[in-house]
Amino acid sequence: MANSQFRIERDSLGEVQIPVEVLYGAQTQRAVHNFPVSGLKPWKAFIWSMANIKLAAAQVHLELGLLDEDRAKAIIQAAREVVEGKWDNQFVVDPFQAGAGTSHNMNTNEVIANRANQILGYALDADKKPIHPNDHVNMSQSTNDTIPTAIRLGILWRLDELLAVVDGLAQALENKAHEFDDIVKSGRTHLQDAVPVRLGQEFGGYAQAVKRDRERISRSAEGLRSLGIGGTATGTGLNAHPEYAERMVHKLSENTGLRLSKSPNLFEAMQSMADAADFSAACRTLAITLTRIANDFRLLSSGPATGLDEIRLPAVQPGSSIMPGKVNPVLAEMLNMAMFHVQGNDLTVSLAAQAGQLELNVMMPIIAHNLFEMMQVMIGAIRAFTEKCVVGLQANRAKAEGWLAKNAIVVTALNPLIGYTAGAQLVKEALARNLTIQEVALAKAQAGELVHTDGGRRITPAEIENALSDLRRLTEGGIISSD
Repeated sequence: MANSQFRIERDSLGEVQIPVEVLYGAQTQRAVHNFPVSGLKPWKAFIWSMANIKLAAAQVHLELGLLDEDRAKAIIQAAREVVEGKWDNQFVVDPFQAGAGTSHNMNTNEVIANRANQILGYALDADKKPIHPNDHVNMSQSTNDTIPTAIRLGILWRLDELLAVVDGLAQALENKAHEFDDIVKSGRTHLQDAVPVRLGQEFGGYAQAVKRDRERISRSAEGLRSLGIGGTATGTGLNAHPEYAERMVHKLSENTGLRLSKSPNLFEAMQSMADAADFSAACRTLAITLTRIANDFRLLSSGPATGLDEIRLPAVQPGSSIMPGKVNPVLAEMLNMAMFHVQGNDLTVSLAAQAGQLELNVMMPIIAHNLFEMMQVMIGAIRAFTEKCVVGLQANRAKAEGWLAKNAIVVTALNPLIGYTAGAQLVKEALARNLTIQEVALAKAQAGELVHTDGGRRITPAEIENALSDLRRLTEGGIISSD
């Protein structure tokens, strides 16, 4: 020991001082020293997935007779403790680290090796210990096949959680679609008045968009189930038992409960991050959808006195430090910021995925970090937005129907009767005189000034009233009949 606070460990470069109580070793300590970049630590999904690989490898090597029982059982116990989260604080390497993820892999190897040695009765500062992080914990493995496998496992580990919150949002929006189905309001295109829609139709559109994005995420995750474990350094499987890859996939499936398969081409599995990029892109698409929905919520709830005010979002906190009584759409604002962050994560993943060269993509540490961060942010943001905003929002029927009453574009329903040009003249006059389209059209019909498009027949007031009396009918499609 160097002193009471540090112990000495050695790697291929020489001796390293390490805090006496930590489970990691020389290579991890070098990484901590070399990469004091962001202060960020690995996401739990990365720790969990790498530990599961070490656990499965020890089990497979025990079955194959490549590890003796004492070493294998100690490694298995130590790896299980890591899987269970007991040693999360021992994973300390910044995500901005050496390429490929060797530092994170060695952090895992060293923690499990030192903990396994403790299980066998050896102190952390013992001169000779029976379990070596490379020779035993990393047996038949390389950073180059464990890290891409861990990325896949870590995403799949939280997939059901992500899909569940997306399903919850879709259902909450669907519930509002049913609740608001009888509220007829002004549609808007280009942020200008358009033909009527039902508020329920708007929310039904939101629900369907979220459902479709959920399908994209689920579909893209299928590509992640194919594992390249066993390729070792370049895809050849050098230093791995011929049965190792197949047994690893089976053992990982058994241990994690995930549906997994062996990649048909270990070289492709190591060279390409396309499956990870595909999943990231699917999450980005959902982020785009949620950004759009959050923007609509902010617009529809704007005011209340000087905006649209067609929906009322739950008041969850005061909105201003200076303006008493102000309430802001804070959950929609939060969702915007979170989804901007997710889209930034995806950009990093896409840039890193295309940076692979020959047999390896060395940008995997930042791919892993951004994918796991993306899922964390999406799960938390969507859950909060659903539970604290969507579930409790209310419609302002009076304001929605009041805006519709002023909307001259309902003249579109008269197109089959009087044609586009005459309708445009009615809108111009209604706006100039601050009258409703019904008032202007009825007055002109009573004066005999509206002519049917069939060639000269005068439009009657009754036909105008029939076409415009039931505005809900305008939201149901088809041609409005004068009968």
